[in-house]
Amino acid sequence: MRITESSLLKAADAKIISAEQATALYQFLTDHSEPQFFFTHILYYFGGLIAIGAMTLFMNLGWENFGGLGIVLLCALYGTMGIALTHFFEHKNLRIPAGIAITFVLALAPLATYGTQQWLGIWPDESAYREYHRYIRWHWIYLELATLLAGALLIWRYRYPFLLMPVAFTLWYLSMDLAAMLMQDAHDWQFRRQLTMVFGIITLLLAFWVDIRTHSTRDFPFWLYLVGVICFWSGLTFQHSDSELNKFLYFCINIAMIGLGALLARKVFVVFGALGSCLYLGHLAEKIFPDSWLFPIALTAIGFGIVFFGIWWQKHESAIAASIAQRLPASLQALNRHH
Repeated sequence: MRITESSLLKAADAKIISAEQATALYQFLTDHSEPQFFFTHILYYFGGLIAIGAMTLFMNLGWENFGGLGIVLLCALYGTMGIALTHFFEHKNLRIPAGIAITFVLALAPLATYGTQQWLGIWPDESAYREYHRYIRWHWIYLELATLLAGALLIWRYRYPFLLMPVAFTLWYLSMDLAAMLMQDAHDWQFRRQLTMVFGIITLLLAFWVDIRTHSTRDFPFWLYLVGVICFWSGLTFQHSDSELNKFLYFCINIAMIGLGALLARKVFVVFGALGSCLYLGHLAEKIFPDSWLFPIALTAIGFGIVFFGIWWQKHESAIAASIAQRLPASLQALNRHH
């Protein structure tokens, strides 16, 4: 439910609160609430992602003509411009554009590292920077470590959650490039899946740690949760198994993800958990009960049973949540109050 100033003034007309209290309460809620997502925000992120993409995903071979030193100098020029824009937007109290501008600066870190290595003549092969976001190679690790270091410094200084977006994806890149460096068989996809799944778990633990350590209206762990869930779920989902028991365990893990999403108030767990559960049910329909006319009926009954369970849960949610909260550690209680 969205609370507007007019709804509070109607409450004042109904003698529930005074007009002065309605105005003061609306001002308090405005100052302490997360900004609404408006069309202007879409323009902010769309334009910002185009600028960031120009220095990352859409980088072409033209910049190679500047040579290593030229790339470093251009990155320094772009970085100075990005920092200047960040401070300009901060002065105007435009938090979203400020976060986008400083994230643009962070996106320059791998390109600047690549240019430095080219300049010093220590780049190991003939690959170009444009391949960084397309192929898995061990020597990208230097670019990723430099990006993570720059990300840590910028987050410490500017404290914008959007900075964690390139950090999270860089961690994902790092896991894949480490796998390429560690494994002898370049086509050992099972090892890559397992490593991706383990990396997802580590990222989720990091996101949870950030979640319980930060008590700001800004959602710092969002990108860590998103990338962590994607890595864990995709690594788990694409594991090869001919065992029905393992497939059932996969279903149970996805159900547990839905419960964890409810506990942490994180929709990304619920979305991927529901998707994995549907994949398992699809497997049952196609492989286990392909000719059973009762299976769709039973599945329909289960589906509506879950709907009615949701109705029952909605009626008793407050009492159940209060009962569960009393049994949780203090950090998790604070986490739920925060969300």
